[in-house]
Amino acid sequence: MEVSYKWLQEFIELPESPEEVGKLLTGTGLEVEGIEKIDAVPGGLEGVVIGEVLTCTKHPDADKLSLTTVDVGAEQPLPIVCGAPNVAAGQKVIVALVGATLHPASSTGTPAEPFQIKKAKIRGAASEGMICAEDEIGLGTSHAGIMVLDTDLPNGTPAARYFNLEADYQIAIGLTPNRIDAASHFGTARDLKAVLNRPLRMPSIEAFTVNDTSLTLDVRVEDRAACPRYSGLTISGLTVGESPDWLKQRLLAIGLNPINNIVDVTNYVCHDLGQPLHAFDADKITGGQVIVKTVAEGTPFVTLDGIERKLTATDLMICDAGKPMCIAGVFGGQNSGVTSQTTRIFLESAYFSPTSVRRTAQHHGLKTDASFRFERGTDPNMPVYALKRAALLIQAIAGGTVTSDVTDLYPSPIEPFRVLVRYRNIDRLIGIQIDRTEIHRILNALDIQADEQSPDSFVAVVPPYRVDVTREADVIEEILRIYGLDSIPLSTNLSAESLSEFPKTDPDQWQSRVGQLMAANGFYEILTLSLTRPAYNDAIRPTLSGADVTLLNPLSDELSVMRQTLLFSALETLLYNINRRQKDLKTFEFGKVYRKDQQEDGTTRYVEQMRLSLAMVGNQQAESWLQKSQPVAFHDLATAVQRVLNLFRVKTVETQPADSTLFQYGLTYIVNKKPLVSLGLVHPNLTRLVDLKQPVFYADFDWAFLLKQTSAKTRYEEVPRFPEVRRDLSLVLDKAVTFEQINRLAHQTERKLLRSVNIFDVYEGENLGGGKKAYSVSFTLQDPGQTLTDATIEKTMQRLMSVFERDLGAVIRK
Repeated sequence: MEVSYKWLQEFIELPESPEEVGKLLTGTGLEVEGIEKIDAVPGGLEGVVIGEVLTCTKHPDADKLSLTTVDVGAEQPLPIVCGAPNVAAGQKVIVALVGATLHPASSTGTPAEPFQIKKAKIRGAASEGMICAEDEIGLGTSHAGIMVLDTDLPNGTPAARYFNLEADYQIAIGLTPNRIDAASHFGTARDLKAVLNRPLRMPSIEAFTVNDTSLTLDVRVEDRAACPRYSGLTISGLTVGESPDWLKQRLLAIGLNPINNIVDVTNYVCHDLGQPLHAFDADKITGGQVIVKTVAEGTPFVTLDGIERKLTATDLMICDAGKPMCIAGVFGGQNSGVTSQTTRIFLESAYFSPTSVRRTAQHHGLKTDASFRFERGTDPNMPVYALKRAALLIQAIAGGTVTSDVTDLYPSPIEPFRVLVRYRNIDRLIGIQIDRTEIHRILNALDIQADEQSPDSFVAVVPPYRVDVTREADVIEEILRIYGLDSIPLSTNLSAESLSEFPKTDPDQWQSRVGQLMAANGFYEILTLSLTRPAYNDAIRPTLSGADVTLLNPLSDELSVMRQTLLFSALETLLYNINRRQKDLKTFEFGKVYRKDQQEDGTTRYVEQMRLSLAMVGNQQAESWLQKSQPVAFHDLATAVQRVLNLFRVKTVETQPADSTLFQYGLTYIVNKKPLVSLGLVHPNLTRLVDLKQPVFYADFDWAFLLKQTSAKTRYEEVPRFPEVRRDLSLVLDKAVTFEQINRLAHQTERKLLRSVNIFDVYEGENLGGGKKAYSVSFTLQDPGQTLTDATIEKTMQRLMSVFERDLGAVIRK
């Protein structure tokens, strides 16, 4: 929904800027999604001011030019060369200053090219501005001479103020379905009234009079459930034509195109007060009757868009004596609307049942400004006021007289909602105790009256236009949104009744997420037995922390103990598939391992733990003409492990060599001094136990410990605006020095600027000497606050090289 800043100012005093008003509205729950400046004319006459011609003489070298000095409110008058025949000393004129961009009007109807005013010399005379005609500033098409003003405004006053063409601002509000009460400028101003504690200025209808009753129609409502209130009047002797500029500007400011003065008034009042109206050509109403009723199923009806629709038996229609004229609250008919020949109208203002309008609008697929409001619930007390307001506007811009009494059929008035509100619940739900006087000020400002007051409670009398305030919690929400969420102290200890408890980590859900991740990366899930061979546990006995759990009555000696690792289950699965010519495999498994621990008191404690294992064997991908197959390598497994860690937001890990009993080479990732995952190439001694000849890469996660990492908080940072810089070093080191040592030492040395360290080449050769290797390492540097200078980069790299030489014995090769 769009509202106009200047239009809002008609209802309430707003010295605040549009941006400040936007913040206030968002704070009350009317979330502002954007604010756009709307110029009354292109360019908004920016840089165009009122000036006074002080002197005017003929140009010595041009008969049709004059040399003038013009006071524009600056320290010195401006010299301006003017070619208009009517320029003279003492005139108040419109002056475009140097730098202003003018958008001239075109007599042909096609937009003229804008141009900028610059300092110039015309026939040798300096000119520092331009005295303007009306076409040159886009306010007309006349170019007969400059505009001469009759005004006492001081020199230098912006021309936009003189012409009342100051810019408006379109405020886009993301209106939620429950806040239909705010779907107008009046409704929006009501929230500002409450939050700013300022009075509203309502349009006066005191001038409304009935001139005569010469065009009185017989108005009847047959379906009172669908139309609880229906009002109308007639206006005769009007002239349909173009709307005045002020009305067109109001509609354009909220994105509506003007049509004619009658339709524009109905649209204006709809967005002004939130009450949809409809104007019928009274001469097209047969029989002098207006009947609100349903018609037979399948009755054809042509709407304003020229489409014939088949009506249902539940569609509420506005009919005359012989035919339907309008789908009530939704869309008008083609043959009853206002045209340029219309001189008499019947003006309708009603309250229709939201259910009826919603059902009809949904069935016919029609969404209009009227149906948007009616189907959510308009104010049943607004129709007559809006009707008189519209009648006065129509008379002011289209002429005519009111030629009937106001018909108002409202046999069963809709009563306000009565809601019992207890102060203790206000305190409990908001979290603090708000002064009782402030509570009632807020409610009164929102037109919610307090009845049956006592020290503990009161009855809130809610006007029927607030269709969303029907419960005690709704009334409390009204208090809170006007009091302001920002006014609630952050230290408030809200009870569990106010905030839902965050759910605990669900292992099954995380297991499903990891499974999906692995499957998406080409891994197959396996499920294997928890029983295993005793020889398997014996082969890795040095790595086990407890004794085997043995079966009391095993089916065979081969399956007589519970497994203490998932490794051999994975190896046997790989062997089974390889024997069936499936040689390129990636598997994962969630499974439990078991052991028993001897306690200090001599008792035995049985332990079972959930683990996650990954295994890879064969080639990275199947054989293809497009790409040569490459065998699986350690970095392929490390990449898969890293994807799991990324899923759990594990960022900071330390590494150490993996256990040599299990791995020929590999790493163990440490988090908070506890092993999280071990990965590497499985030791050939273990693969031989299952008769597996291919090299196998394997990773083993502590699943319970991994789940604990889900509590890690996510931290967001702004994308750096300044470029990063890369510098490379070649380090000759002892073979015992690992890249992890280089990486750790680099980050310890430079914590602010160093973003990443990467090794892109490793070399070993006789020319380096025995026991030596060369690392080619890249360092990425970046300062989030400024562009790095060469001096800063050089100083940082020198510090890193010094530390590598001192702590790692590195030789730097340039």
